[in-house]
Amino acid sequence: MNDSPPVVLFDGDCSFCSATVRWTIERDPLARLRFAPLRSAAARRAVALADPHADFDALPDTIVLADEGGVHTTSTAVLRMARHLRFPYPALSLALLVPRPVRDAVYRVLARNRYRWFGRSDDCPLPPPGSASRFLHEEES
Repeated sequence: MNDSPPVVLFDGDCSFCSATVRWTIERDPLARLRFAPLRSAAARRAVALADPHADFDALPDTIVLADEGGVHTTSTAVLRMARHLRFPYPALSLALLVPRPVRDAVYRVLARNRYRWFGRSDDCPLPPPGSASRFLHEEES
């Protein structure tokens, strides 16, 4: 069993994705989740730890969660992330009962329009104060 903390992989160029990471950190007071830009060596290692058979290069360029249950994408990643947040957010994971094609259709609308609606950032923003240790770095294994 993989006993590494869950890792949220995010699009570092997406303003909405970066804001989602900041929002998540504020609602994860036990610091259960770790974070890494999706296209980094740290993300590649997190995926390999969660599922050695996962095709890293085939992952979508949106939010991905690598945890003890494997590698999760789209709406499943977001809803599994909610399990690690303070009350009432874990209740959102009940939406996993909704058929995945329905959940993912809603997710894809947001993902497809995220740059247009929320903008793009040329640099990965700095972590919120006090949370830098939660971000995986290239040299970490």
